[in-house]
Amino acid sequence: MGFLLNILWAILGGGLITALEYFLAGLLLCLTVVGIPFGLQCFKVAGLAIAPFGKTFIPVEVTLLGMIGNLLWIILAGFWIFMTHVALALSLAVTIIGLPFALQHLKLAIVAFAPFDLEIDG
Repeated sequence: MGFLLNILWAILGGGLITALEYFLAGLLLCLTVVGIPFGLQCFKVAGLAIAPFGKTFIPVEVTLLGMIGNLLWIILAGFWIFMTHVALALSLAVTIIGLPFALQHLKLAIVAFAPFDLEIDG
């Protein structure tokens, strides 16, 4: 069932476009030495964005570097990415068919808000 939902997600739920955007942002961020940690987080979120069904995220031990990374991420981009996923979730939740996709956008919103110190499982 998860495979079918991931296929529908990629086509109808915006998964392919979202994953492509995260991947391209990761490539651009990795062009600079300072942006590499943020680019790697974009790649992590892109992997979740392409096929979110059946995947979960696990909080790992919070580190000082992770806290600083999350703070910079939230200030520079995380808040707006979070709000975009929440808006997409609200728009998809209007229909019964869109509810599973809305839940996945909420999962992506949490990961996109603070991707450091999170591990994707699945």
